[in-house]
Amino acid sequence: MNIFSKISNYIRESIAELKKVTWPTRKQTVNYTLLIIGISLGLALFIGIVDYILTMGFQQVIK
Repeated sequence: MNIFSKISNYIRESIAELKKVTWPTRKQTVNYTLLIIGISLGLALFIGIVDYILTMGFQQVIK
């Protein structure tokens, strides 16, 4: 088997596999995106609060 037939076979098999994929609906995609944004903002807020508390605590220890 030469390199071109291997590449051609790979592309054919990839296309066949992509036809089997169940893609999410637009509504699912929007919901998942909003969920990820919400979790990211919540985690950023939590880390920010913990950082602020630790900074204040260390400042009290240093003084």
